[in-house]
Amino acid sequence: MSQKLENLLNLALDADQGERERSEELDVGYDKEENVWELIVKYSGTLEAVRQTARSVTELLNGYAVIVIEEERIGQLAQLPEVEFIEKPKKLYFQTDVGRQVSCIDIVQDMPLSLRGKGTLIGIVDSGIDYENAEFRNEDGTTRIVSLWDQSVNGRPPAGYLAGTEYTREQIDAALATEDKEVRRQMVKTSDVSGHGTAVAGIAAGNGRGSEGRRFRGAAPEAELIIVKMGAPREGGFPRTTELMRGVDYIVRKAVELRRPVAINISFGNTYGSHDGTSLVERFLNDIADMWKNVICIGSGNEGASAGHVSGKVRRQISETVELAVQQREPALSIQIWKSYVDEMGVSVISPSGRQAGPFYEFLGAQRYILGDTELLIYYGEPKPYSVKQEIYLSLLPGKQYIESGVWKIVLTPGRIVDGEYQMWLPTQTSLNMGTAFLQPNSMSTLTIPSTASLAVTVAAYDARTFSYADFSGRGPAGMYEGENVLKPDIAAPGVRVTAPVPGGGYQSFSGTSFAAPFVTGSAALLMEWGIVRGNDPYLYGEKVKAYLRKGAKQLAGYERWPNALLGYGALCVRDSLPGLGSS
Repeated sequence: MSQKLENLLNLALDADQGERERSEELDVGYDKEENVWELIVKYSGTLEAVRQTARSVTELLNGYAVIVIEEERIGQLAQLPEVEFIEKPKKLYFQTDVGRQVSCIDIVQDMPLSLRGKGTLIGIVDSGIDYENAEFRNEDGTTRIVSLWDQSVNGRPPAGYLAGTEYTREQIDAALATEDKEVRRQMVKTSDVSGHGTAVAGIAAGNGRGSEGRRFRGAAPEAELIIVKMGAPREGGFPRTTELMRGVDYIVRKAVELRRPVAINISFGNTYGSHDGTSLVERFLNDIADMWKNVICIGSGNEGASAGHVSGKVRRQISETVELAVQQREPALSIQIWKSYVDEMGVSVISPSGRQAGPFYEFLGAQRYILGDTELLIYYGEPKPYSVKQEIYLSLLPGKQYIESGVWKIVLTPGRIVDGEYQMWLPTQTSLNMGTAFLQPNSMSTLTIPSTASLAVTVAAYDARTFSYADFSGRGPAGMYEGENVLKPDIAAPGVRVTAPVPGGGYQSFSGTSFAAPFVTGSAALLMEWGIVRGNDPYLYGEKVKAYLRKGAKQLAGYERWPNALLGYGALCVRDSLPGLGSS
């Protein structure tokens, strides 16, 4: 065990191969055949010693790196003075479950402003794009994509990266000029199987050519695109945080190379972490948000009504019991408990059949208990250099095929209590069986990570037809750090039955914060076009864009307090976000 390693990585290294494979999270990042791990490293100085220790190293901006290393050498890596902290990757999940007009985008696209994103870049890190689609082509048939990196296709990766294939504008145009579709798809071997990335890109920047009167055009139809298709080599097809970090790094480097402002869209997330901006992926996004002229927009996630979060307060001499319903055929389940390190609490776990493990108090390393046909792994973590909080990680693993179904109980017994507050999170709703949930959940603090990064523009979803909050939308605050709640989300955008393009042509309706975020991403590009490209404000990027979006937001009826944890400062309105236009 090393304090330079995050808790989940320490537990994963302690677990045997059977435990890793039965868990939904412990083996993420591990290659059993090669016995190597993909890891995120925060470092200072140079990477020379890391390169000598690891099998491969991808250097990211601002002192971050993604490495592949043999398991037996992780301890050696942790001893290097240049290495500050190490985390394992986490799975990422889609945030899925009228827009332009209600967001005051149409009015700024039209005369006299005619803001359409010209001169700006929009970066999409997602499931790919249908590059053949007319939505992403100019009038002469050439592509609007300046660069496309498919991390999942072996070939020639971008300079400085070690996987995937980079396609240039020229290569895409050459493919599009070919009449034979089979030949075309051999020239540029990328596709968007799920359609998620195509829809997201269409909302942010589609030109609407496939719709009558271009009524389904995106927010910034003349912006150009940098596309990253995240790779998913294992983990059941889900991408990982390491692929996301590489993708954002690539987009910012490209924007710097092209000397153009860029708005970056992230419509993925997960629930693992303390939700206060202190994980390496959140810190990476905050650090890179300070580079160049960029804005990072992230959907708040779809965990608002998932019943996957609970919070409370342990008081002296009074135990707290949290009940958790587990549905049949649940293959595994993890529960994170986060609390102040100064508090001492015992933890007991009681199975539906009445078997009990605990109470157990703080100890070093992982502990294992057998509760009938279910194995319990428990790990007490320590604070890390970036957080005063402590994690207690519980993992329920099947003795045979599934864990025991029914109502589980987690009992927190007070020891030395100073603060007493705790929070628990389950994995994302989409990774669980329907109905596996806390029985008395708290729908606040249900943002997914990395939308909790403080310098990102965090986007909630609302129904543009009824002007009401979408109950699935992740809710703030972004967690509490030293007693201060971080205001999130920042703003809301349409996220219910949003019409967007699909691979092969045509349009469909989508719901989720995945599809609210690109409205804001495209709108950020419009603001940067007005400010940077047209010379009205060369400093209109980063937090200044966020401030303008907040100021222009419309307050929906039925809410007394603004900003609030559901909709932030209100619904997106680009017109009112532009200086001097005001509301009308």
